Amino acid sequence: MTNLKFQSCIDACLACATACNHCAASCLQEEHVKMMARCIRLDMDCAQICSLAAAYMARDSNFAGEICDLCARVCDACGEECEKHGHDHCQRCAEACRRCAEECRNMMSMAGNL
Repeated sequence: MTNLKFQSCIDACLACATACNHCAASCLQEEHVKMMARCIRLDMDCAQICSLAAAYMARDSNFAGEICDLCARVCDACGEECEKHGHDHCQRCAEACRRCAEECRNMMSMAGNL
């Protein structure tokens, strides 16, 4: 059973992973894909760490706080990069990254891992 005290963070992480995967796939379809290379790389990193963080929280791992700390930092970097691009998918991804970073920081606070 999922650790309910972290459910909003788990949900934000899974939503962010989905947004990042969609953004990366959409960036690959853009006309000037080389200009999107950093965005795509960060999208992939962010999607993976968000999925990992959700899994660690779901099983109430002792390392969930540390993973969420890293997740928040990767989300910050991905969100900042996506904000630079005017594409709708990038803007939606940036918003998902901001929400996830905030939820991860809240989770760390609740878990006493700050």
